[in-house]
Amino acid sequence: MKGMLCTMAALMLSTASGLAADQVKIAIISDMSGPYSDLAGPGSVAAARLAVEDFGGEILGKPIVVLTGDEQNKPDIAANLARRFYDQDDVTAIVDGGSSSTALAIQYVSSEKKKMFLVSGGTTAAITGKSCSPYSIHWLPDTYAISTASTRAMVAEGGRSWFYITADYVFGHDLERYSSEVVKEAGGKVLGSARAPLDTADFSSFLLQAQSSGAGVIAFANAGANAQNSIKQAREFGLMGDGSKLRIVGLDIFTSDVQAIGLAAAQGVIGVADFYWDMNDASRAWTKRFKAVHKKIPTYYQADTYSAVYNYLAAVKAVGTTDADKVSEFMYHTPLSDPLHKGVSVRKDGRVMQPIYIMQVKTPAESKGPDDLMKVVSQIPPEQVFLPLDKTGCLRSLE
Repeated sequence: MKGMLCTMAALMLSTASGLAADQVKIAIISDMSGPYSDLAGPGSVAAARLAVEDFGGEILGKPIVVLTGDEQNKPDIAANLARRFYDQDDVTAIVDGGSSSTALAIQYVSSEKKKMFLVSGGTTAAITGKSCSPYSIHWLPDTYAISTASTRAMVAEGGRSWFYITADYVFGHDLERYSSEVVKEAGGKVLGSARAPLDTADFSSFLLQAQSSGAGVIAFANAGANAQNSIKQAREFGLMGDGSKLRIVGLDIFTSDVQAIGLAAAQGVIGVADFYWDMNDASRAWTKRFKAVHKKIPTYYQADTYSAVYNYLAAVKAVGTTDADKVSEFMYHTPLSDPLHKGVSVRKDGRVMQPIYIMQVKTPAESKGPDDLMKVVSQIPPEQVFLPLDKTGCLRSLE
């Protein structure tokens, strides 16, 4: 009965079903209230609506409607939402996807229904690997890119011995696996790991394991509320800050995490992103619009949702239809461009090829205001950070 009630609650959409067929409908499926809601969720909806606003609220003479659904970090709920959107609401594209496991569930349904899925939520490399689809495009840096980029940066600074505190599902497992491969290839050692359930709030036992391992680097292979709690508690345990020789890596840390933790606790943590709000005039101008409606600065997930929706609508306008085969063909073969990203391409496996930035959380002394949280340490070209096409496992990309 409880599971049935959860599913019914997830299907209570923010916009009623049965909308007129003369509307272009896009659905945002994301974690709207759970551990990842700050980094995506309602902020992804706000970003999508900004993209719709940039098209004047209509396309091909039809109004654009944004639907939303809460996947509750459960693949079965995500799949049910996707089927309802496609079958009952006549949605032409789903965006975001939530966590890695729910994104894979949505991708399966989207491929079956031959509908567009623009992934700006889940990060597992399987999305453009063994699960790749001609109807899916992956905007976010994947688990391979974000874990290996930050790991290489830390190894280059002398981080030779590692311990992982890992979210116990596909996303966390991917981060740990790819990161540890880089450590070992560089001659370093992995001294252990601890798997933490998604709903964990108390990381004390895992931090004690990390501390007793003797590792010089503790890597948090998690995100959202899990990352926030683990970093806060690492500071409380004295594993960070003055006198500590340990280095902390957040393999997927966001501005929303830093704001929740505070600069005093998070300072010095290394992470990655494909967007930061204060990079240039265009990012600052867009952030001003985003903050006016969402009251917070955007994470890179939310910025990628904007880009995904914007470029989808641009493709629909260019081909004159929402037909997924024609839209997909256009997006796969035409450089993508929007106010936040210029001239990036989609690879044959669905991977959006854009630069990745190594980021570091600023110290309180470096920060010039409440939103001045991180700094760019270096930029990595996409060809150097994503898996080579022939190693992704995407069979269709080799055809």
